[in-house]
Amino acid sequence: MRILITGASGFIGSFMVSEGLDRGYEVWAGVRSSSSRQYLTDPRIRFAELDLGNRQRLEQQLMALRQEMDGHGWDYVIHAAGATKSLRREGFFRTNTEGTQNLVMALETCGMRPARFVFVSSLSIFGAIKEQLGPDGHYPAITDADTPKPNTAYGQSKWEAEQWLATQTELPWVVLRPTGVYGPRERDYFLMAQSIKQHTDFAVGYKPQEITFVYVADVVQAAYLACERPAAEVVHHAFFLSDGQSYHSRAFSDLLQQEIGTRHVLHIKAPLWFLRAVCAVNGTVCQWMGKLTTLNMDKYHILAQRNWNCDIEPARQHLGFEPQWNLEAGVRESVRWYKEAGWL
Repeated sequence: MRILITGASGFIGSFMVSEGLDRGYEVWAGVRSSSSRQYLTDPRIRFAELDLGNRQRLEQQLMALRQEMDGHGWDYVIHAAGATKSLRREGFFRTNTEGTQNLVMALETCGMRPARFVFVSSLSIFGAIKEQLGPDGHYPAITDADTPKPNTAYGQSKWEAEQWLATQTELPWVVLRPTGVYGPRERDYFLMAQSIKQHTDFAVGYKPQEITFVYVADVVQAAYLACERPAAEVVHHAFFLSDGQSYHSRAFSDLLQQEIGTRHVLHIKAPLWFLRAVCAVNGTVCQWMGKLTTLNMDKYHILAQRNWNCDIEPARQHLGFEPQWNLEAGVRESVRWYKEAGWL
């Protein structure tokens, strides 16, 4: 069985590649010519250089690859390529929306429609909905019956890609919507680990916040389930992914402190108006200077959101998805890797 994994050089994609090899697939790593191959060193990996931003060029690349595969394509495609950061708003749409459209249309044009096309989207497409605490003192879970209201350019670009995929009725697509994905090689949550090691933990907002996580290996598990499950159970469905639990806003940093071994940490909680001002100013200045930054208005909306609960029961029922990593075990493994890799 042949599988193409786009975004193979990225955090999630590189783990997708390793899992495919372990399962005995002929794995093709979809990368750009400029992509790092630091985590793609297994000699069994085949590489497919793909320009998702140029439809004509992409079709030429796919036709050449089809000839290399004796006139056949891939059985499965996991589309994990995407932009999580961009200097300008349009960059998200160019990569996440148009890149997805270009890939699907080029596969169709080249006669390479896969038996399953798995699109890695995000819980961020829903934005800050259900922000009122229920009678039990918790926020209600976001479900697939809710209407997405993305409040970030990233979330909007993923939602537009999902909406377009929904019109492709002949394509056997499956959408995955993971919440915050963490694990070895991931850099955004690593910044929190760095801060904890330096004895500082920064949080914002005084209204209760419930956050959710999913360890990278569980996202990989879900992607292969989406490929291999019977089509009637999963095709043309979207599934939320988390570890099935929700956590207080300090749970992640407390576990990091425990695993890193930092004895004393100063916990700073700032009001949302302060974060908004910092993100607005920093985002504008960095855009003017042509520098990517973590602190911008998209980041403000992410940090300000209070409810990240989501319903994974459909994934359990139809995908057969069962999270294997709770937050404590996942943080322990992540910190172990950060230390061994010399990051901490």
